[in-house]
Amino acid sequence: MKVTYDSKYNIAYIVLREKRTKIKTISLSDEVNVDIAPDGTLYGIELLNANKQLKTRSRGVGFTISNISTGKSVVVPLGV
Repeated sequence: MKVTYDSKYNIAYIVLREKRTKIKTISLSDEVNVDIAPDGTLYGIELLNANKQLKTRSRGVGFTISNISTGKSVVVPLGV
């Protein structure tokens, strides 16, 4: 998995797998699109207005990655 962020357009993209087939983009809302293959395989999630959608309570804008088994978490800020 890879996360990209374009600060000029304020768009984050969560890459779940590399696009190796023809995909279709489905708009879930005005700010969320998903890329999916004909067989239902999810390829990516696009977040428009990303800084608003990814705002964390304590550390600004970013992702929190948590390991449920260990209880440990790390915050990855946008624009690192």
